[in-house]
Order: sequence, then structure tokens, then C-alpha cells
Amino acid sequence: MIKKEITNFEEVRKQDDEAKKMNTSENYKKKKDKNLPWWVELLFVQIGLPDKLLIKILKAKKTSKEFIKNDKKSLIIFFFVIITLAYFYPVIKHAKNKLDCEAIAKNYIIKNKNTIGINNREIKMLSTNFCYGGEEIYEIENLKN
Repeated sequence: MIKKEITNFEEVRKQDDEAKKMNTSENYKKKKDKNLPWWVELLFVQIGLPDKLLIKILKAKKTSKEFIKNDKKSLIIFFFVIITLAYFYPVIKHAKNKLDCEAIAKNYIIKNKNTIGINNREIKMLSTNFCYGGEEIYEIENLKN
């Protein structure tokens, strides 16, 4: 009687193992039968792009994932540098525009205004004042040729 029960338990275990194996094979089939991603469906099934392009896209995707996985530190440094440059670019551009304005205003003052008795420092001050909205440049007399 005891032997019959033991054999029944062993048979039940074997049946459970076989059922699990069958379930895993069913799961494997389900994984294989997954729907295509929407972009593959749209581009390659509906529109009809060539399959060679899909192969190239999938290879590039795989290599990019490997690259990201292997070189995380260098990518973080690269993005940090790009973000830093993007953050400071407007400041640098504003400073460059102001320097250009001052140079143009200085040349204008020297060419068109009576600058006798005004030294270079005062001319630079007047050009800076003019670029920032000042009107002191209009108080200097025009040259009368």
C-alpha cells in the first residue's frame, strides 16, 4: 500500500514536470508569435520598404545598445560637455555682439564726430554707452568738412 502511494507521487511529479515542459514550449511559441513593432508594421509591411533596410536598422540598433552598455562613462561626459556648451552659448554670443557693437560705434565716432581733445579711453566709454542705449554720442559735434 505504501509502495503504491510512493509510486503515485512519483508519477504525479513526472506528470507535473511534463506539464511544465509543455507550458514552457507553449510560452516559447507565444514569444515567437509576438506582433511586430508598430514601426516595422508601418514601414516594412504597409509601405513596403526593402528588407535589407530593416536588417541594417536592426544591426545598428544592436550595436548602439552594445556601445551604450560598454561606454556609459564616456557618453555621460560627452553629454555633460554638450549641455555645458549649450548653457553658456547665449552668454558668449551676447558678449560677442556687444564687443562688435562697441567696435562699430567707436569707428563711427572717430569718422563722423569731432574727436579733437577726446582720448581713446573716452571714445571707448562713449561707444560702450551708445551700445547700451546712451545718447551722449549725440552731444559731440559733427565734423564739418
